[in-house]
Amino acid sequence: MDIVGYSLAALILVVGVAGIESRISRADRRVARVERKLDLIIAHLGIDASEPWNDEVAALVRDGKKIQAIKVYREATGADLREAKEAVDRLG
Repeated sequence: MDIVGYSLAALILVVGVAGIESRISRADRRVARVERKLDLIIAHLGIDASEPWNDEVAALVRDGKKIQAIKVYREATGADLREAKEAVDRLG
């Protein structure tokens, strides 16, 4: 009986985690769509939305200091490591 109870609890936990991951994934896709739309609006209006730290990150990438560029990007934006690396890779 204990094994059945533990199995049921594990199944409920797995289903719960899968549901949370699904919601997070949907939220990420929605945020990405909103960001793309905002980028289009900013470009259409001709607004320069560059940040002052962006020049520093670009200079570090040009100098081959990719790790330092990722660090500066993370400090300036609060992005996680994966997001910062992807942003720096797009610059280089």
